[in-house]
Amino acid sequence: MKAAAFQYVKPRTLADVFAVLAEYEDGARIVAGGQTLLATLNMRLSEPQMLVDITALDGLRGITVGEHNLRIGALVTHAQIEDSAVIREHAPLLFAAAPHVAHRAIRNRGTFGGSIALADPAAEWPACAVALDATIVVCGPAGERRIDADAFFVDLYTTALESNELVVAVEIPRSGPRARFAFDELTRRHGDYAIVGAALTGNLETDGRLTAARAVFFGTGSVPERARSIEPLLAAAPLDTQTIRAAVEALELEPSADLYHSAAAKRHLARVLLGRLLTRLAADGTGASDASHEGDSHVR
Repeated sequence: MKAAAFQYVKPRTLADVFAVLAEYEDGARIVAGGQTLLATLNMRLSEPQMLVDITALDGLRGITVGEHNLRIGALVTHAQIEDSAVIREHAPLLFAAAPHVAHRAIRNRGTFGGSIALADPAAEWPACAVALDATIVVCGPAGERRIDADAFFVDLYTTALESNELVVAVEIPRSGPRARFAFDELTRRHGDYAIVGAALTGNLETDGRLTAARAVFFGTGSVPERARSIEPLLAAAPLDTQTIRAAVEALELEPSADLYHSAAAKRHLARVLLGRLLTRLAADGTGASDASHEGDSHVR
């Protein structure tokens, strides 16, 4: 199929973007990398009157390191995150997750901010944002506002963005010396959306406890889901076999079934994945997935 007819504009300033959004309201759609939107246009799942291309807004590019936070511009591509030494040093969870995002051709064009704004519940970046306690920086005619990632993802493909706002950046606390992470996902084939995925962060104490833990699952519901029931367990005792078993048994998720997997199957896979990630953390203190471009954790 071909996309329905639409108008196209490429504003040079945020003020121009907001003027177009005000004029067309629900008839306007923002496009950056276009790796999701263009497919929906061609399938006529989306038929906007006006396509607003924000790729001329250079202020939305770049990765900068502040005293406490890392700021990632909305137009930074997945590939730039994958290739960034700054990301690897200060936000290694994102560095580990990047190769799992689709395929390199898509990562070359798709944008970090676009993925956050789309809020696909099976995508990697929304879950990582919640796991990292990120702040989503959005801008509208009234100026900037900051939204905690926990509150940003509201429902299926629904965020706390107002209709006249767009994501301009994501701010992530810099990784400290005790910070640890774990990430992996289960897919049928590399590049597919995850059947179940998980991002785990925390501070590994000298006695083996994982404090300030955040365990976030994706592909299980309409938004990234924090497994809050297990987080206190990880802070209460050293991360040994007994603690890992208790955390796996305490995991409370009610996944949504899809065309290929029942809710029970997804619940089982989430527990398997949690056990793997906690075991990695206990073994080497890093939790980085061994998956590469060629070898993810697949389900066959």
